[in-house]
Amino acid sequence: MAVSFLQSQFFLVNVKGTQQSGAGRRKRGLFSTMSTNMHDMFFLSNNMCEIEKGLFLGAYCHTCDREKLKSSNITHVLSVANLRPTYPDEFIYKVIDVLDMPDASIKNHFDECFEFIDEAKRRGGSVLVHCFMGVSRSVTVVVAYLMKKRGMSLSQALEHVKQRRPQASPNIGFIQQLQDFQNSL
Repeated sequence: MAVSFLQSQFFLVNVKGTQQSGAGRRKRGLFSTMSTNMHDMFFLSNNMCEIEKGLFLGAYCHTCDREKLKSSNITHVLSVANLRPTYPDEFIYKVIDVLDMPDASIKNHFDECFEFIDEAKRRGGSVLVHCFMGVSRSVTVVVAYLMKKRGMSLSQALEHVKQRRPQASPNIGFIQQLQDFQNSL
């Protein structure tokens, strides 16, 4: 699959070698001017994160690691992006086609996402919620889930997620939809 290849190549290119420049360490590869802190935030800390028992948050690359998924008791994968399932015969998938754009409607999908997460937990498994980078779309769904199921405010839920996944950063349109969702609870 082209996306899988490009994604794998992207991560490999960005973790190989460094060079020194007057501005400090820089990474070679796709983002040759990316600062070390930005690189570390997105790549070195880019692990699948357990948000609570049975609920993991991550990026597309995490769906490609069959052993890690199985060792984490992942039985369900919720893709909040139009990405084809990696192992359709081994895991239960739900794909929600939402663009990471401020004007994209994500809150209309919250209920079906919550049902999918709850189904995985009810069956004694775990669910990985992901989008391409695990920064905006998937974070928005997980934050909304915590607000609805755990009674957290938007700020509490986002802080809870950021403590586990520092790069979490829903786009401004998704933040507005989360605020609207909070007002409806």
